[in-house]
Amino acid sequence: MQKYPVRPDHRANLVAARLEEIARAEFGTAAREGESVVASFGALQRLSAGAAGRELQVDMTMDPKVPEAVASETIARYNRFLEAVTGYSSKERAKRLRKSASGG
Repeated sequence: MQKYPVRPDHRANLVAARLEEIARAEFGTAAREGESVVASFGALQRLSAGAAGRELQVDMTMDPKVPEAVASETIARYNRFLEAVTGYSSKERAKRLRKSASGG
């Protein structure tokens, strides 16, 4: 389970209806399970995303036995999904993660 910070101007995306809309745009299908959204695509066997306070909480199960092209497309779509919801690019998320891990 991973938590991602969300920009203040993107926090409206943490509502289940909006999460479902973004997931459907990136992964093709999505369904609501309570306040969470569940989707799957390519190497993502199951992705469950929902609000955890002011953060996005994501739990996912991956299939490591997919072709490299499928894995690459899955990663690209997953990063676009995270950027659309959180407002942070993959580089910004990595920088924030390094900063929080070093205690800064």
